[in-house]
Parts: sequence; structure tokens; C-alpha cells
Amino acid sequence: MLTIIVFIIILSLLVFVHEVGHFVVARKLGVKAEEFGLGFPPRAFGFYKNTEGKWKFVFGGKEAENAADTVYSVNWIPLGGFVKIKGENGDNSDPDSFINKKIWQRASILAAGVSMNMILAAALLSAGFMIGLPQALDGVNKKAEITDKRIQVLEVLPESTAAKSGLKFGDTIISVDNNEFTSNSGLQSFVNGKVDQELEYKIKRGDEEKVFKVTPEIMKETGRGGIGIAITETGTVRYPWYMAVWEGVKTSVILTWLILAAFYELLKNLILGHGVTADIAGPVGIATMTGQAARMGLVYVIQFTALLSINLAIVNFLPIPALDGGRILFLIIEKIKHRPVRRELEALLHNIGFIFLMALVALVTFRDIMKLGDKFKMIFEKIIN
Repeated sequence: MLTIIVFIIILSLLVFVHEVGHFVVARKLGVKAEEFGLGFPPRAFGFYKNTEGKWKFVFGGKEAENAADTVYSVNWIPLGGFVKIKGENGDNSDPDSFINKKIWQRASILAAGVSMNMILAAALLSAGFMIGLPQALDGVNKKAEITDKRIQVLEVLPESTAAKSGLKFGDTIISVDNNEFTSNSGLQSFVNGKVDQELEYKIKRGDEEKVFKVTPEIMKETGRGGIGIAITETGTVRYPWYMAVWEGVKTSVILTWLILAAFYELLKNLILGHGVTADIAGPVGIATMTGQAARMGLVYVIQFTALLSINLAIVNFLPIPALDGGRILFLIIEKIKHRPVRRELEALLHNIGFIFLMALVALVTFRDIMKLGDKFKMIFEKIIN
């Protein structure tokens, strides 16, 4: 149950902030927002100002009579929100209609949702750095306050003694033969001196502690003793508030660049016929990861939400019909041709794009379930419990 609640809260926050961006910029540029809703229809109730300047309530699906401004509604499905912008489908050419505005103004309204998701990510990371966020310690500002130092496994080489023993990416090394280490160099020196001697690695994986027997050997890659893992020093990093804001913005930019690079590799592999090598998660996978983050603590939920917000912004800005990026693409075509694409054709392409996206979500969801296999039932039970 905790996972479902946290998942709904995170999803609602991401969608709501996105729609706030569209709403605020539309209003600033003189475009009427006919309705701004918290949650998705059906409507529970709403309120608005009529032409006489009086606040009125409307219940259920009834029309708002003589509405002079936006109807603010609360809806029954608690997932984010929506904004209904006047003339966004090209069906109204009044002065305060979306379609009647200049191309740069329409593009600004469409891009505002993505921008708000990026701002949300930076704000969350800034708040996280004020509290203390877990991260790798390479390149951390010297003025940072670092606690809970640990060594984590960054990579496990295939066919290495570590891989054969069961060590995995993300494992935290608590001790080796009852010796605790807080630096990479200290652990590497110790292991280098224990070639061909079985060592006992005490590992923390999630909420569990495990013990693995691993025998170091001379590694071809380094010529030194090792077990075939790459390690990194991590810790909880905290900054004063005035530094945390800058670090949050900087980290969101770095994450955006890394995610864009990952998307590039994914698309390149698909075009070249190399298949999908990245581990793409659908709703089931994201819900599972949300539960894991929730159980790990608030800062992990903050970090995870920021990452999802950046992903949502990037995906939404792709030039695919039905997405904001696709709508901006049609505006670019309109600018080049000096006339808009036929409304019927644009609507058809947006519908096709929407169907494609829904099919993709269904496919990735099915892939999540198949990948989890026999574990799916157990994970589902954890989600609802």
C-alpha cells in the first residue's frame, strides 16, 4: 500500500507541475485557460468567477454558466491534473485563443510544461542537498559535509571471480575478512596482497546483509590482485542552503546530459539493428522502483522523483506527434511554410502518435512482467501491502 500511495503522489506531482507550466505561460501571454483541474475527470466540483465578478460553484459534469475566467476543478481520479486551453485544437479564433497567437507564443506555452519539470528536478535536488543526498564522492565540493561514507560496487566484470560468487552492481561493501574500509585505495591494497586467498566479503544489498566467499586473482586489466569489480566511494553529501541551490541546478544539468546520451545510444542501437541494450522500465518497473526508494528513505524518494521529472521532460520534448515536442514540430513546419498544417492531418497524426505511445507503454509493461517472471507475484503483493 505504501508503494501505491508514494507512486500516486510522485506521478501526480510530475503531471501537476507540468500542467501548471502550460497554465501560467498561457495566462501570461493572454490565452484563456477554460479549465484547470486537480486530478482527472470526472469532475467532483469546481469554482469560477462569472461575468458579474462573483465566485460560483459547479458540481459534477454540469456546465459553468456565464464563466468569465478559468474554472478551477477538483476531479475524482487523483493523478496529477490538466489544463484546457481555449482553441488549442484550432477550433476557436477569438483574440484570447491559442490558435490566434504568434508561433513563438504558442511554442512557449507548449514548452512551458517541460521547463517546469526541469525546474522541479532542480528544486528537488537543491532541497535534497540541504537535507543530505547519497552520491559518489568523486569531484564533490570540499565545502560539503560528508557522512555515512561507504564503498559500493560500480561494475562487475563478466566471468570474474566476483561475478561467479554472486556480487552485483550497487552492493555496499561492509567489510572484507572483518576489515572495514572507507577508501578505494585501502581496499584495493588489501585485496592485492591476498591473491589466491579466499576472502569473506560482507555485503549490504537493499535491506539485507549477505556474505560471499571470493578469491582474488591477478587481473589482466591491471596486473594487480583483484576480484573483477569497479568500486566507488559514496556518502551522504550535504551543503549549506546557498550552495545547495547551485549544486541542485548543476546536478540536474549533468543528469539531463547523461540521460540524453543514453537516449542517443538507445536510438543508435535501434537504427543499426543492435537491439535494445538499455534496461527500460514501464509502469510496473517504475512502481517497483518507487517502492524500493520509499523503503530506503525520503532522500531517495526525492532523488528518484527528480530523475523521473527529467526523464518526463526529455521524453515529452521528443518530436513525436501527441507529445509537446511533436506539437512544436508542427509549429516549426508552419513557420517554414508560412501556413499551418491542415488541422485534419495534424489531428490524425497526433491520434496515431498517441496510439503508438500507448502501444509502447503496453509493450514495456508486458516486458516488465515477463522479466520479473515468478517474482512478479511476490513484488505485486509487496506493492499492495
